[in-house]
Amino acid sequence: MYKGMGIYRPTFIYMLGFSTAQISLVLAVEQLTSFISMDLLDPFQRLLFLQYLVDLQQEIVAQDAAIFQLIQIRQNRRGGKRRRVWVRPWLMRRPLLGHYERLMEELMREDVPAYKNFVRMEPPLFREMLDRLTHKIAKKDTWYRKAMKPGVKLAITLRHLATGDSYPSLMYAFRVAANTISGIVNDVCKAILDEYAEEVIAVPTTPQEWLTIAEQFSTRWNFHHCLGVMDGKHIAIKCPMGAGSLYFNYKKFHSIVLLAVVDADYKFIWVDVGANGCASDSQIFNSSELRECIEDGSINFPPTDTLPNDDEPIEYFIIGDDAFPLRVWMMKPFGRRNCTIEERIFKYRLSRARRVSENAFGIMANRLRVLLTTMQQDPKTVGTIVSACCCLHNLRRIRYPVNQNLVMDREDDNHQLAPGSWRNDADLTDLEPLGRGNRATAAAKRQRGYLKHYYASRAGEVPWQMNMI
Repeated sequence: MYKGMGIYRPTFIYMLGFSTAQISLVLAVEQLTSFISMDLLDPFQRLLFLQYLVDLQQEIVAQDAAIFQLIQIRQNRRGGKRRRVWVRPWLMRRPLLGHYERLMEELMREDVPAYKNFVRMEPPLFREMLDRLTHKIAKKDTWYRKAMKPGVKLAITLRHLATGDSYPSLMYAFRVAANTISGIVNDVCKAILDEYAEEVIAVPTTPQEWLTIAEQFSTRWNFHHCLGVMDGKHIAIKCPMGAGSLYFNYKKFHSIVLLAVVDADYKFIWVDVGANGCASDSQIFNSSELRECIEDGSINFPPTDTLPNDDEPIEYFIIGDDAFPLRVWMMKPFGRRNCTIEERIFKYRLSRARRVSENAFGIMANRLRVLLTTMQQDPKTVGTIVSACCCLHNLRRIRYPVNQNLVMDREDDNHQLAPGSWRNDADLTDLEPLGRGNRATAAAKRQRGYLKHYYASRAGEVPWQMNMI
């Protein structure tokens, strides 16, 4: 045992970072010493062995000096303070008193709605995620401590995403050290992305898949040839050390940007996370993978087709707000002043379809409230957490679509907007309006002009639209 620490000496040397050869030296001395004590050698052989042991012992003395020097260096890095305890006693009582072991078990048995509110998901979905993520987040037990249960890690991460509670706050609730939680949240969010991202955030790859989305926009929102709604939001972060104004946006806070395309069912079909908050909307979109794929045709938008009750072929497109350029594959509303009746009708019809992105972002942010806080992690980790939030939002939309519909905007019998409950709270910050760098193309202006006439005509009108402008 080494210096009363309860650790076998070679193991202690290995913990300090020494090589296998140095450990073998210690073992050799101990084995040779026991061999001499067996009285199997004549006096001359014993003398040779003793001389050899003296040489080995000198090497061990030098090794001990190196160990002592390493210990001194590590203590100096900690300000000369020695660790008083290996684990605080109250943390060791986690299996008896932690939230995962006690509170969540009680809620599971007695109050399922409270359980859903606690981790923002139903118990079957939590169990499914735990089964699928265990092999990615589980660790092996070691000789000096047992690994944390995967369920504890998943519960801590979901609670952080649900509330935005700080790591010290979660530490006292789950009885897990704050520095351990910082690694857990990042690891679990990465595991969620690895396991679910390709399944639940799937960009359509064929014209038929895009046409399915377009049909949903036509039937649900009376806006034709729409393949999705693009929108961007600022995610507030703490200013990274040495970043200066790199992440400082026009709203006067530090942020990264979440840019996404939403389908007619409030799901994200494409996300881009991590652009600097100081970048303008045109810079972010122009440098995105999506724009490149649209322009080179690799995204496989459907070919031009006629609108319902019409004979003029029109391109399929994504819609957005003033933060994005006007192109034949990107339609946006007319300006805010001096609009004609036809332009106001077009704005109403387009904004009615654009409402799906507002609802998607609003529901996600109000269910996963970490997005409404100023996130303290570094930008790369924040990007991982935000991407995991998008994944969880889509996962709930796929598994339990009806439950989330209760908090969305809806229309009454007269097609008047009834705001969803998510609008009663804070929301994410929009991107700034488009600058002068991206001018509309002539073809895009012609297409938008044709659409405004179409929606004002008998071929494309809806009975209530004149009451809404």
